[in-house]
Amino acid sequence: MQSGRRLALHRSIGWATALATSAGLAGCGFKLRTSYDLPFRKLHTNFARNSAIGAEFRSFMRTIEGTQLVERAEDADAQLIVMQETREREIVGFTSTGRPREYQLRLRVRFRILDARGREWLGPTELLLRREITSSDIEMVTRQQEEEMLYREMQSDVVQLMLRRLSALRPR
Repeated sequence: MQSGRRLALHRSIGWATALATSAGLAGCGFKLRTSYDLPFRKLHTNFARNSAIGAEFRSFMRTIEGTQLVERAEDADAQLIVMQETREREIVGFTSTGRPREYQLRLRVRFRILDARGREWLGPTELLLRREITSSDIEMVTRQQEEEMLYREMQSDVVQLMLRRLSALRPR
């Protein structure tokens, strides 16, 4: 009998804590990230078919209500034109024996947005993300795996940044 009351008390305290936390978050203005509200119904992009950023962008666009990707530019209300998409790796530090020790990874994407009539909604815009990575000769395989993981994270970040820019646009 004693353990049943204790269990009920713990449940009540758990529910009260959850309720207080959610009320506190709601009161401070916290809001879960919602879908982006894009100012057009049909969007065409020219990402290369093998582009990892393009694949992630297309995947994310499937979750956005009210806007769909179209295959032909003529059918679109707006066009996202990717002008450059590059991965860069630069050595920024060396060991005492002259071997590379620190690298800077960069993901660079340049794009612009045109409306259906070919007018520019957003001029050429460059997004540049950087990450640092340190390694030794012994950790070669680990470094390569970490590089790929960092590039995937940067790809996700650049897609989020692009979508924020798109959602901030208003037709002229």
